[in-house]
Amino acid sequence: MQNISLPEVVRTGGMPLMEAISLRRSGRDIDPSKDIDLQTLSNLLWAAFGINRTKGRTAPSSHNRQEIELYVCLKSGVYRYNPVENLLEILFEKDMRAETGSQPFVGEAPVEIALVSDTTKITGKTPQGVIESTYADTGFICQNIYLFCASEGLSTVARALVPKEELAAKWNLHPGQIITLVQTVGYPLPRG
Repeated sequence: MQNISLPEVVRTGGMPLMEAISLRRSGRDIDPSKDIDLQTLSNLLWAAFGINRTKGRTAPSSHNRQEIELYVCLKSGVYRYNPVENLLEILFEKDMRAETGSQPFVGEAPVEIALVSDTTKITGKTPQGVIESTYADTGFICQNIYLFCASEGLSTVARALVPKEELAAKWNLHPGQIITLVQTVGYPLPRG
């Protein structure tokens, strides 16, 4: 099993924000024959929840708890994104993309990103407050992915219809970790 070192993130360029917002949409018609190169993947994961300053991330989190981790499902396996080292840490050397949902396009897209919240990092809140915090933080990351994809001409869709308990068991998540959603990413099918 081998980790994947990602190329250094390119933090400049891209589409102006207002244009990206105008193009932001959910897309399910993803081209299964076109992979996402490592540079684009590196930039995508950094935009989603990378480190952009000392102790700071590209998306906010309640009280800066940074409780969410990105689990990246590729053809080659399941990885955890390590933003400090800009690295994909191998968890399972098995293609589990299709196991992240039941929609027809799931498993054919090159990338499935699962947002996994470690709720044990959220202290001092009621159980309802824990849920509210983790889902708000999920939304911030999800929107970063949407805007990056709009800027780069990628399709993406956030999915809550995910077999969360089954995946949690397969991924050996502890009881405090919950999968909040999975976001599918790929290039759109060519328009005919």
